Amino acid sequence: MKRSFPILEKYTYLNTANSGILSESLAEWRVKHDETFMADGSIFRMENLAVIANLKNNIATLFGSKPENTYLVQNFSIGFNTLLNGLDRTHRFLLLADEYPSVGYPIMSMGFDYHQVTIDEKLEGNIINAIEKFKPTILAFSMVQYISGLRMDEDFIKKIKTAYPDLLLIGDGTQFLGTTAFNFKKSGLDALIGSGYKWLLAGYGNGYVMLSDQMKNVIYIKNKAVSLPSMPFLNEKDPLSMYFEPGHLDTLNFGSLNESLNDLCAVGFDTIEKTTQALSNQARLALNSRGLVPDWMLDRKYQSAIMSMPLDQEMVDKLLSAKIICSARGAGTRISFHYYNTEEDLNRLLEVLDDGH
Repeated sequence: MKRSFPILEKYTYLNTANSGILSESLAEWRVKHDETFMADGSIFRMENLAVIANLKNNIATLFGSKPENTYLVQNFSIGFNTLLNGLDRTHRFLLLADEYPSVGYPIMSMGFDYHQVTIDEKLEGNIINAIEKFKPTILAFSMVQYISGLRMDEDFIKKIKTAYPDLLLIGDGTQFLGTTAFNFKKSGLDALIGSGYKWLLAGYGNGYVMLSDQMKNVIYIKNKAVSLPSMPFLNEKDPLSMYFEPGHLDTLNFGSLNESLNDLCAVGFDTIEKTTQALSNQARLALNSRGLVPDWMLDRKYQSAIMSMPLDQEMVDKLLSAKIICSARGAGTRISFHYYNTEEDLNRLLEVLDDGH
């Protein structure tokens, strides 16, 4: 791993939830891409455009979405805002409290009616109660909460969709996709939108949008009535791609996502989940015994690889001095484990934490 990811030779990297790291092979591919572009200009661009279609098919195959309902965006925020702009303003949103700002703020600022649900050990019950009382038309949430690391119960998502089939479910997959095997069609979600720079290890400037037929049918309704431009270079466009994918798509950034997906697929998402869950569960128990992770977080069926610790500044400084990379998020210090992390990394963290108490 340290040969594949050179940064691991210098640091204990527990910060994938902030930014994934580039592999040596992906960095080499990116250099070759730009060298060929430099040498061949538009010839290279035309010959390399196939990577866009390949990436869409790759996403659809790996994650169970329809190719025609899969779109490429530069990041989650662009994809989510584009979807919101296509919705009628009469929609009512149910949100989780303390959500990632890119989820909550655009809904609020665009003038949608909304209600927030408290995140605690009764989360699922809180959501059901809010659905019954507030009568939302859309439930929007991060699949994994960026501060606490709380992971939505995937069985619960399916139950909601079965019980409330008209309720549209939108998930932010940025802290989720790449951590586990996932099938969009079977998930109960109507949209999964995310960026590729974290758990997909693809660098910045690439992301994805997966839509259900139900969601696809309710956005940009009036816009679809206008005929598409007839220029030959727009032949592959459908009405929604004119909004999610306007203008050019960068073959460096999206090619990076395609390359990284191939690398992750070679490892296997089942293997990645098994590896990270084993290490994360070990970490969660160890941190709970030190009073750094609450009891109720241990009992959830679905767990993420993210956790937050209430540390004082002195301890944060000690972690930095020990070359342990993590992030300040909310009132805590966030750590996260990907498949390149090891038990040695966890032991190094615990050693520093114990030395400070």
